[in-house]
Amino acid sequence: QVQLVESGGGLVQAGVSLRLSCAASGRAFSTYAIGWFRQAPGNEREFVAAITGGGTTYYADSVKERFTISRDNAKNTVYLQMNSLKPEDTAVYYCARRTLYASDYFNLRSYGYWGQGTQVTVSS
Repeated sequence: QVQLVESGGGLVQAGVSLRLSCAASGRAFSTYAIGWFRQAPGNEREFVAAITGGGTTYYADSVKERFTISRDNAKNTVYLQMNSLKPEDTAVYYCARRTLYASDYFNLRSYGYWGQGTQVTVSS
């Protein structure tokens, strides 16, 4: 059984940093890419960042230079370090495990398991 649990969200002011964690259960964690997505009220869920088992990273243009994704395979955990937060970063953030041999890292349909999400609210 695969479970993903996000933590670290909260209410912060613009300009500060926040680190999200995604703790995963299940076997062979290091084999799978993990992605972060977010969904703001009234918007579709969108790609934020992803990291492969080997550590290759991908980012949405809107978060490049501000967000950093990393993983600790010994702890079965993926992190999303978010710096210089903006009000437009306000959303529920989800982590997800990419299906092996999926077509890409950016599409929701490439991910088979999802966490419940953690709320990030950035005030101006």
